[in-house]
Amino acid sequence: MRKIYIKEEVCIGCGLCEVYCQLQHASVHDLIKAFKKRGPRPLARARVEAKGNISFSVRCRNCEEPQCVYACLTGAITRDIETGMITVDEEKCIGCCTCMLVCPLGAIKQDKEHKKMIKCDFCQGEETPACVANCPNEALYCAECDSVNKEVPAKSPSPF
Repeated sequence: MRKIYIKEEVCIGCGLCEVYCQLQHASVHDLIKAFKKRGPRPLARARVEAKGNISFSVRCRNCEEPQCVYACLTGAITRDIETGMITVDEEKCIGCCTCMLVCPLGAIKQDKEHKKMIKCDFCQGEETPACVANCPNEALYCAECDSVNKEVPAKSPSPF
């Protein structure tokens, strides 16, 4: 299973991970058109937290004990047995926000327009998630872990 990791020491809090996450999930994949079109902007499935000189990107980490899966009233949030990824089935989701309340990272949001819950989907169908591909300092990187429960990050290139 692949996971996204962050090197907090090189994150500058620029927010490009959020912008490119929004763009990835927009109906139009042109940066200007996606943000200038009329109507609601696409929602990012990640957010940047910053306090003083420390900043980092927050997203779903596919927890070992996924409280969101346990709390989902309709069974819309599940873990894929093969990949270990936790996904939201929009057909089953009723937007009750129970998953959002129990997520220890605050990584689940409500799409108010569609009344559904959204979270990082690892840019399904893409080789590299948009946040990782567009991080200017390479603060975000993908690595394999040998199981859902045991993280073994691959050595990432030094940004210096």
